[in-house]
Amino acid sequence: MINYLDRGTIASNGVNGKKRTCDEKGICKSGSGIQGDFDLTNFQDGLLSSAFMVGLLVSSPVFASLAKSHNPFRLIGVGLSVFTLATAGCGAAPSFWFIAICRMLVGVGEGSFISLAAPFIDDNAPISQKTAWLAVFYMCIPTGIAFGYVYGGLVGEHLNWRYAFWGEALLMLPFAVFGFVVKPLQLKGFSSVESKKALTPMETVSAVTDDLDASKVKGPILVGGDGISADELNKTSKSLDIHNILNRLSQFGKDMKVLLVDKVYVVNVFGYVAYTFVLGAYGYWGPKAGYNIYHMKSADMLFGGITVVCGIFGTIAGGFILDHMSATINHAFIVSIVSPILLSGATFLGAISCFSAFCLRNLYGFLVLFAVGELLLFAAQAPVNFVCLHCVKPSLRPLAMAMSTVSIHIFGDVPSSPLFGVVQDHINNWRTTTLMLTSIFVLAAGFWFIGIFLPSVDKCTDENETQVSPNPMVDMKTLPDGNGDKGPAEVQDSNFRPPC
Repeated sequence: MINYLDRGTIASNGVNGKKRTCDEKGICKSGSGIQGDFDLTNFQDGLLSSAFMVGLLVSSPVFASLAKSHNPFRLIGVGLSVFTLATAGCGAAPSFWFIAICRMLVGVGEGSFISLAAPFIDDNAPISQKTAWLAVFYMCIPTGIAFGYVYGGLVGEHLNWRYAFWGEALLMLPFAVFGFVVKPLQLKGFSSVESKKALTPMETVSAVTDDLDASKVKGPILVGGDGISADELNKTSKSLDIHNILNRLSQFGKDMKVLLVDKVYVVNVFGYVAYTFVLGAYGYWGPKAGYNIYHMKSADMLFGGITVVCGIFGTIAGGFILDHMSATINHAFIVSIVSPILLSGATFLGAISCFSAFCLRNLYGFLVLFAVGELLLFAAQAPVNFVCLHCVKPSLRPLAMAMSTVSIHIFGDVPSSPLFGVVQDHINNWRTTTLMLTSIFVLAAGFWFIGIFLPSVDKCTDENETQVSPNPMVDMKTLPDGNGDKGPAEVQDSNFRPPC
């Protein structure tokens, strides 16, 4: 919620402001907010909304991979700490480039939890309410943005836009601390990252080097009953570290290949990209478009209110509808047929409603049709992420969510905001630019409609899925109980079935 509150805050008229303008007589009006203080063009202004993608793009796959060997909530704590410092930096920014760099670091916060929170919810939710639980989580996207409009408008109007960012930092700080102190969790499909049982002789060497300053050791030391010098111990440790890194990179490449050849996953993400392209531009430029087209006196409040109500009811409704169908229909049909129909149908109808809204010149007619359109569009939030989680094996869920998130941002809402600004600068007609943008929803509905014809199964119940070790070296080592001759498949628990 706080992460997306930040998105709404920087897009609000109170924080984002307006640039300096001059009329034909040469009389100029001073600007306000970020755009006025730094004298930004619409393109530069749009870049600020997209800068977070740099941090997200770099950090999201890294956090997803590290989840195999580190406690996920500790990783979330690291990411949210970076978010806290970055938002505080935005409030103190002396120039455009300084605030742009801080906006990049804000993306690390989202990257730390977006790939881990959804699998955690999917693991812990009751079977009959999985999509509803996911819906509540993804409801925070529109709700957070909407509250950001209101929050940014109020703080920017009564105090100063900088205080809005400092307030965000204070709000996020307790959650960053919580990530470091909460009890460690274990995602299904991975072995416990806290367990240190059944260490092999080679693992013991690695453990000793972590706890011992070998530079202070003289002469041989005993590890596993053999005399090993400090230099040999250091060489062994470095060799293991390099080998672990290479194994992680190799496994990452293999996992990515599995995702890229999964047609259901790819088509689902393509639709999600087009969908997010429009919503991203709506989220950033919506209040300004409403102000310029319909001369709304309180565009932040109106857009924020509509998005809050429609975001809550639309997202939760989509989740409950899918859960109700899951109770009577086989999960394979939910992933392959029901979800694509729900996604494509709701998005297409929502696109028609929003397009018709922007064609109207009456403000009240616009508000009614736009609200209906957003209600239908937000119903897609939970189903699209349900498909992402259940069209892949449990051990691939963090990476699948990470790459889905990276894709929808790098090809969706990141380019859409500055591109909308460029088109508006050239056309100089808010209604026409907004109608062009809204028509892209039809492309999203088309991609999801294709998914109906693709064969698919619910891989969350894949019987061939085995538990993944957090240490890539474990499968190649000798176990102390005499199972050294067994292969990886025999060493792992062959009866392990990650419940979904």
